Amino acid sequence: MGLHKGQTNNRQGRPKGKPNKVTGDLRGVLQKVLDKELTPIKLSNLLKNLEPQQRLNALTKLLEFTIPKLQSVSIEKQIQAEYESLECLLESAPEKAIDEIFERIKKLKENAETIENQ
Repeated sequence: MGLHKGQTNNRQGRPKGKPNKVTGDLRGVLQKVLDKELTPIKLSNLLKNLEPQQRLNALTKLLEFTIPKLQSVSIEKQIQAEYESLECLLESAPEKAIDEIFERIKKLKENAETIENQ
């Protein structure tokens, strides 16, 4: 008797982030088609035949696949993320390492004060 819908013999399931077989196969086929049909010379010729506005639109759309989009991050969010990251590091660090960090910070402050007073 087969398994019911939603059941599997693999209790751990597919690892997170690993695409399923169909997705992987489809990407492989698309890659082969693109490698054959969209060579740099063919792409250049296609772009030359477009009107300037169409060429600009095509290049803009292609850039999305080569250059990651930048996301604006507020200074407050960036500082908060840094504090959270530091907090995680401090929670997992051994006491000796934390003591050494505090000693180093203390020396840096003393050096900064010395420089300011000169």
